[in-house]
Amino acid sequence: MAEMVEHSTKERKYIQRWVLLSILIGIVAGFGAFAFYLLLQIMTDFFLGYLAGFQPTPPAGEQDVPFISLPTAPFRLWVLALMPALGGLIVGLIIYSFAPEAEGHGTDAIIDAFHNKKGVIRKRVPLIKAIASAITIGSGGSAGREGPIAQIGGGFGSFLGTKLKLGERETRMMMVCGAAAGIGAMFKAPLGSALFGTEVLYKRDFEMESLIPAIVSSVVAYAVFCSIPSIGWHPIFDTPPYTFTHPKELIFFAVLGIACTALGIFYIKVFYATRAFFKRLAIPNHLKPAIGGALVGIFVLVIGYFEPQALDGILGMGYGTVQTAIDMELPLPELIELMIIVAIAKIFTTSFTIGSGGSGGVFAPSLVIGAMLGGLFGGISHFFFPEIITETTMSAFVVVGMAAFFAGAAKVPIAAILMISEMAGSYSLLVPLMLTSVVAYALSGGWTIYEKQVKTRKESPAHRREFMVDLLEGIRVKDAYIEDVQTISADTTVKEALYFVDRTGHIAYPVVDKEGRMVGITSLMDLEKQREEGSGYRKVSLMCTKEVIVAYPDEFLEDALHKMDMYHVGRLPVVKGQSEEENKELVGIISRADIIREHCRRWSLIKGGSSL
Repeated sequence: MAEMVEHSTKERKYIQRWVLLSILIGIVAGFGAFAFYLLLQIMTDFFLGYLAGFQPTPPAGEQDVPFISLPTAPFRLWVLALMPALGGLIVGLIIYSFAPEAEGHGTDAIIDAFHNKKGVIRKRVPLIKAIASAITIGSGGSAGREGPIAQIGGGFGSFLGTKLKLGERETRMMMVCGAAAGIGAMFKAPLGSALFGTEVLYKRDFEMESLIPAIVSSVVAYAVFCSIPSIGWHPIFDTPPYTFTHPKELIFFAVLGIACTALGIFYIKVFYATRAFFKRLAIPNHLKPAIGGALVGIFVLVIGYFEPQALDGILGMGYGTVQTAIDMELPLPELIELMIIVAIAKIFTTSFTIGSGGSGGVFAPSLVIGAMLGGLFGGISHFFFPEIITETTMSAFVVVGMAAFFAGAAKVPIAAILMISEMAGSYSLLVPLMLTSVVAYALSGGWTIYEKQVKTRKESPAHRREFMVDLLEGIRVKDAYIEDVQTISADTTVKEALYFVDRTGHIAYPVVDKEGRMVGITSLMDLEKQREEGSGYRKVSLMCTKEVIVAYPDEFLEDALHKMDMYHVGRLPVVKGQSEEENKELVGIISRADIIREHCRRWSLIKGGSSL
């Protein structure tokens, strides 16, 4: 009974601590979201308004935010076309001088920190990310706010976990809470953002243990952010009422999901092809965002000359054009033309902006592309099937397109459904949202805009220990490896080696030099292939595989087993030293069978009550 009371007390204290930490993270993330929001408005007013005379149209929920008022210059298209390059130049100098990891879309950095960096983010990164992203978006670069605010909130969570000397698991959870809180505040979507923070880490899984703390943090951050005067509680988009009453519409929504899949894969391919191009470009990294901005400027010049109304969609976040599509403010032919231009141009301007090393998120551009595709599909469907797809339903296609496109491109179907519902201020579209998003998610396969995602928790280094046999913890390779190893001398010919293999009967053999240091590994198949090619008198040292995955005596068995799983091998040579830079004297070999044998021995001792 006493043990039950003690356990209950510990659990209650654990929950209380997490509630307090989640609230603290939410408060900081809420104010951090406001600070970034204000900085972004200042940069936009300066670069686009004061210098170029262009004022982006905000969505309905962000109309009245008079924090700062700079004089607006007369509109000059040629100056507007120069702004993304100017912003890119400033951003490149800032990022690559102070925090190179702040380049690109910050959500990937959060995912990478969770899986591979124990939830630790350098203290300077959130600040550099906020400044660089505000300049990137404010100068007309095509990017969004989710990446920067995720790093601001996640950075504070990571900082707090480090300061409190929490373990890796808890530090990771706090980082997720911070990221979810920042996004929940910025997009006024607390529930969807909490799910986004736990879902975006994987392609096919959730980080469920972080969900409840993430919800608390996200709700608190949302409350803090929306309580600030002039921000308000209005959802970002104003949408007309819609009631799902016609099952026939589901056929059209399912087809929209297929279209979102196709365009989403194209978007991902263009994005990463552009990034690969800039990585290969033989110029200093500091200058690459400026080149990306100059390419955006070319789109601005051409589109601004022929279709100036589309500038709202390709510059910055583009939410104003989404609101235009929802409101159906233009005649249908003009609206369809606008949506085609924005959907295509947004893919390339986003790729140029972020793929070149600029700073910003991919959430907003994805929503714009999806909204344009949804509106275009709805308009065409209305033209051919006006009795099924009415003008009101056309607006619904815009909203559903946003969720479906992002669900497929980012592998976050549940979060996308809820976030778009909250951003649109209505759950009345839940049925078509679910169908279209799931179709896009299922058909898009392994394609994702977030390359740092892993498939499931099992593949994540953060959870590797959970999926290892518990008994392997603490047992080292030196406790299980076999010292008697059949080796082949580096000076042996292929023909001589084959004679040796015939006598010993193994499949693979380490190759060693005269001092007993391993120089590579060879196999029966490799040797036979050399003989068939007429290289029977070639020395084994010249044909063996030099890059060998090895184990070290002081390594833990779970690490050796992880190497075997990762590289799909059944055994590892054991060499002296603790790293590849040290002496590679071969001392033995370890196989899966050796690990299993040691596991069984330890388990037998435990069952028999013996001491290890």
